[in-house]
Amino acid sequence: MFGIIREILSRLVKTRIFILLIILIILFLFLVQHLFSLQIVHGKDYQENYAASIKKTISIDGVRGKIYDRNGELLAYNQLAYKVTLADTGSYETATEKNKALNAEIDRILSIIEANKDSVDNRCHIILNKKKGTVSFDVEGTALLRFRADVFGRAKIEDMKFNSRIGLDEATATAQQIYDYLLDRYGLSDQASQKAYSAERIYQIVVVRYGLSENSYQKYVTTTIASDVSDKTVAAIRENADTLEGVSVENTTRRIYTDPEYFSGLVGYVGKISSEEYNNYVESDDTYSLSDSVGKAGIEQVFESTLRGKKGEQTVYVNNVGKIQEVLESTQEGTGNDVYLSIDAKLQKAVYQLLEQEIAGVLLSTLRNTKDQSTKKDVFTSVYDVYTALFTNNVIDVDQMASAKKGTHQADVYSVFKKDRKKVYKKLRSALLSDKVYGDQSDEYQEYITYAVRMLQNTGIFSTDEITDTDQTFLMWKNEKLSARDYLTYAMEKDWIDIASLSLKQTYSDEEEVYEGLCDYMVEQLKADSDFDKRIYKYMIREDRVSPREVCLILYEQKLIKKDDDYNSLESGNLDTYSFVRRKMSELSITPGQLGLDPCTGSCVLMNPKDGSILACVSYPGYDTNKLSNSENSNYYNDLLSNNSLPLYNNAVQQATAPGSTYKMLTSITALTEGVITPETEILDEGTYENLGMNLHCWIYPGNHGEENLVEAIRDSCNYYFCEVGYRLSLKNENYSEKKGVQTLSSYAEAMGFGAKTGIEIPESKGKIATELPISAAIGQSNNAFTTIQLARYVSAVANEGTVYDLTLLDKTTDPNGKTVKTYKASVKNKVTDVSSSTWSEVKKGMRAAVEKHDEFNGIKKVDLAGKTGTAQESEKRPNHALFVGFAPYKNPKIAIATRIAHGYTSSNACDFAAQVMKYYFKLEKEEDLLSGKASSTMSNSNSIND
Repeated sequence: MFGIIREILSRLVKTRIFILLIILIILFLFLVQHLFSLQIVHGKDYQENYAASIKKTISIDGVRGKIYDRNGELLAYNQLAYKVTLADTGSYETATEKNKALNAEIDRILSIIEANKDSVDNRCHIILNKKKGTVSFDVEGTALLRFRADVFGRAKIEDMKFNSRIGLDEATATAQQIYDYLLDRYGLSDQASQKAYSAERIYQIVVVRYGLSENSYQKYVTTTIASDVSDKTVAAIRENADTLEGVSVENTTRRIYTDPEYFSGLVGYVGKISSEEYNNYVESDDTYSLSDSVGKAGIEQVFESTLRGKKGEQTVYVNNVGKIQEVLESTQEGTGNDVYLSIDAKLQKAVYQLLEQEIAGVLLSTLRNTKDQSTKKDVFTSVYDVYTALFTNNVIDVDQMASAKKGTHQADVYSVFKKDRKKVYKKLRSALLSDKVYGDQSDEYQEYITYAVRMLQNTGIFSTDEITDTDQTFLMWKNEKLSARDYLTYAMEKDWIDIASLSLKQTYSDEEEVYEGLCDYMVEQLKADSDFDKRIYKYMIREDRVSPREVCLILYEQKLIKKDDDYNSLESGNLDTYSFVRRKMSELSITPGQLGLDPCTGSCVLMNPKDGSILACVSYPGYDTNKLSNSENSNYYNDLLSNNSLPLYNNAVQQATAPGSTYKMLTSITALTEGVITPETEILDEGTYENLGMNLHCWIYPGNHGEENLVEAIRDSCNYYFCEVGYRLSLKNENYSEKKGVQTLSSYAEAMGFGAKTGIEIPESKGKIATELPISAAIGQSNNAFTTIQLARYVSAVANEGTVYDLTLLDKTTDPNGKTVKTYKASVKNKVTDVSSSTWSEVKKGMRAAVEKHDEFNGIKKVDLAGKTGTAQESEKRPNHALFVGFAPYKNPKIAIATRIAHGYTSSNACDFAAQVMKYYFKLEKEEDLLSGKASSTMSNSNSIND
């Protein structure tokens, strides 16, 4: 046996395989020795070296340029701040392991942040109702669709589809469906997570995880999870730096706005970049990242590339928890250019305050101590409208009431609300199931039903695309002659309602049960809808289930009004609530912008007619851009979106309404230049213009102005005179031609800048020149619609006799060292050269006479103001718009003004406001007397048209 073995070994040694075998054994022994050296002998050293061997490039944000007014007053600047960032630096074997580790890490970070009273940034547009445990969206429309697309990883909104893997339509997914999807994605839906974390903590983890997902979880790419944190949070994070993986505190800047409400519509604000914005910006500048802040509105947005500072860069080694160990090389960050506006900040603020005082005065003058609602013939504001507006327009925080201490008025009212809410849900379900015609329901349940149907439409479950005005069932519903049951059942039959998208939990056997399932779904959705809750509060007040006194006292409890003598008087019953409301509205503790009742909005533009520079461009109400800058306050933003006064809407440059009688100067210029009248032409006002079968009353009807020439007609704003002028402009070969009249007026309107944007840098409306009815167009009606800034450009052109400017909001831009990069000034759009100087003179004489006729201008006779009033009716159920345009001084114009108080009743109120502005501009009264901070006391609450 041994001999055989020796023989085999002898032969093996003599072969080449033996040599190869020896080599393999040697290599194996060397490998074993090397592994021993690496892991046992030098393992600790190598581990430490590896921890510092991860190379990483860090982007350092540039410093954003500042924004100033024309005089160098600072409007937007940067302040040093700290932010907490998180990067995914871990190594995981499975998705489950990753979720568990990340969620635990985030929980630790959240504990530190909350302990120091800071909060995480929330870019996930789902909000949690802590009390109810329900979720809802905080955006709607296109913004909601964009959010849904981001959740499901779709580059475009139109890419969303039915997701068979999760069994729902991505484009119509509800807040709860998306939340459940995110819980599952982030490993938070299992029982272990539900036990480990509270419902609120799970929501917060989802918010942070969603923020991380926007960076597609790229390794070592940091995501800001908390902005502008306190020094205590900074210290706590740094103390725990060795155990917080991927967490760091970074220096950053916070954008600060001076007096933000006054300039919000112009300056705008910055905020976290959206995925859509990122895709747009990165096409031309690849240095943008998904953690950047960018301009979201106004000059901040339009001049993003000018203001944005150049990013710096560091190449570093980081250890295994993401801490920097060594800086290899760095590139210094840069500062963006500064922007100077043409606006005079002091004038802007004064005009805003004067406008608020005037609007408050008009609103107060219409306030009545009644529950009654205004009618077509009698338009006013009920004090109960004010009580309910405190809830429906987000003045009182209803969420805060839910957590109020026992014994407070908030807690008492909320207790009533909870009982009422249960009854409302039950009665609403019965109302939806009943055959009772909509018009026969109570006002309260009509509003609830309407809200429920619109909720289906807003979420895309009920598509209105195929509904036509000829559909008889729809018309019956529109005319309130059909029950909600019949209408919604019909909508299901027509496939307007997508039942499949509701994910109803049980299977229904027939149409009746399907409809019951739809009603149950609607009621369940309304339970999580805070806006619907506000409607319940509204009827609690109107039906006296909650007293007005309790409502007023809640204003103090929520610190919306500082405690004063009125508090004790109100609490004791010595001060009635109507008097209390009047007092607080008068002193502007409660503002028109907060209430959102008519009137609550206005605008004013001041220009220099000599060079076209814009000195003030005011939109009321404004909003606090500091609450939106950097990390967006989603609750505040949502309140702004649902506020009836629409503070995010720039009334000066976007609101276009009929110009009313302010248009009559253009009609005069057109008629004189076309030769259809002369300055001496007299037209007899008969009270009602009946030519061509028309029935247009002069505002003085049943009286009349008698015979008037042009200057007298402008002075008296005689509708009859200008209707006749409109008719004469429409004559072609002595026959009436609507086309001829429209074309003639349009050509002059275009020459004066109407129907075109003014050229300002921020988004503006184009307006519309009338395309029909030249006779009513001649008095500023028909379908004429112009913005306040267009009216300012127009009256400036009248003042300077024909020079129409393309406008700009800018004065200059400078580099960080103060060197001018570019200057801006209004450019001449065109000159109206075919209008004679005598024509301009006659028109301006009429404007001067118009001002002299109005008592509101008695206090500014030294100014020598020329102008024209206007009253425009939009709806018989709401107050008219009040307008005024003018310039001063009459012989050497230095300032032109255009103002509109939307739903301001009568032009007398616009005159009163314009007079205050002139007093301020020309220093006719003391500043402290004009800017009193109290509602104006000189106004008219008549809703008649008197110009």
